[in-house]
Amino acid sequence: MSAKKTRIMYIEDKSEGLNGPARTGRVAFSRTGQSLHYAGRIYQRLGGQGFKANYFDVETGAHVWISGPRKDGRDRLHERSTRPVEIDPDVQAEYWRDIRGG
Repeated sequence: MSAKKTRIMYIEDKSEGLNGPARTGRVAFSRTGQSLHYAGRIYQRLGGQGFKANYFDVETGAHVWISGPRKDGRDRLHERSTRPVEIDPDVQAEYWRDIRGG
């Protein structure tokens, strides 16, 4: 059995509205790429059916936005948000070195 492909991704919860809690962490892709696994949760693609969301939590139905993090750190869809973006401790060094270039 081969290991799942993983990647550091930006994850923003849209279940509370357009400006939800957000974090950056390592996700694992399913074999088909139609779902992602993160923090014990499974997220399935919405296939264009979401509003400002591209995945949903299979268990709760909550909508989320998941994307590759930007080099400039401006990952939120709403740039005026003052809510902090948490970075998982296990990816902090790699995030700052490889993505943010610092």
